[in-house]
Amino acid sequence: MTTKRSLHLALAGSLLLAGAAAAQPVTKATDPHFDFAPGFLAQSALPDSLNLLPPPPSPNTAALARDEEARASTLPLRKTARWNQARLDADLMFPQPAKNFSCAMGIPIDEKNTPNVYQLMQKLLTDAGLSTYGAKNHYNRTRPFVVHAEATCTPDQEGILRGDGSYPSGHTAAGWAWALTLVEINPSRTDQLLQRAREFGQSRVICNAHWQSDVDNGKEMGAVTFARLHADEAFRNKIAAAKVEVENAQRAGLKPAGDCSVEAAAISLK
Repeated sequence: MTTKRSLHLALAGSLLLAGAAAAQPVTKATDPHFDFAPGFLAQSALPDSLNLLPPPPSPNTAALARDEEARASTLPLRKTARWNQARLDADLMFPQPAKNFSCAMGIPIDEKNTPNVYQLMQKLLTDAGLSTYGAKNHYNRTRPFVVHAEATCTPDQEGILRGDGSYPSGHTAAGWAWALTLVEINPSRTDQLLQRAREFGQSRVICNAHWQSDVDNGKEMGAVTFARLHADEAFRNKIAAAKVEVENAQRAGLKPAGDCSVEAAAISLK
């Protein structure tokens, strides 16, 4: 089965899942990064994570043991280049998210060269991030750095994180929605973009800000939100405009501004 066919099947499944969900009630994002700029959809039109996701792992279960094992496996990465990359991935203030996906995209994502791609990412951050708040606010799961009385890779954000439910991961939801959208715009970079989204989510475990199950279910919300957005005309029009500017950037031979070998080396650390 081709990669394109696989993505279409995944999208179809996500559309069915999104269609089965009730409209999400309007809730307040306790992390302001997820409500910084208007998304494509009213929050009430987004899929509801509380309806779609199972509860987070309970105490004394195999699922929670898996979360603890995943956290423990990242301990050797603290204070390494991978920890530093996790810190960059944690930064949701633009232009950093655009920089984080430029190497995987193979071209610069910025306001000058690819403004439609840049604006798509900004809007998707809000849509995907807010889609997680039904479950976030309901379960209000305590984050791993609080449970273990440890630090994260972003000490300046710990005050916000302490009051923001851990489950599911809003960062991961945004990262996966970004990657699926960028794949649609630039399918020649499918593998690179999906791999980058996976590592973007894993950065949250490495950063000690999320449990593995938070990340796994954040990925699901990113995919469902991406599916829901295809019913929105403004989103579809933006995709079409973004495809044109990506083709123009490729013809012009534009390359990401950062050193992609540094990012690749950091992400390769396990």
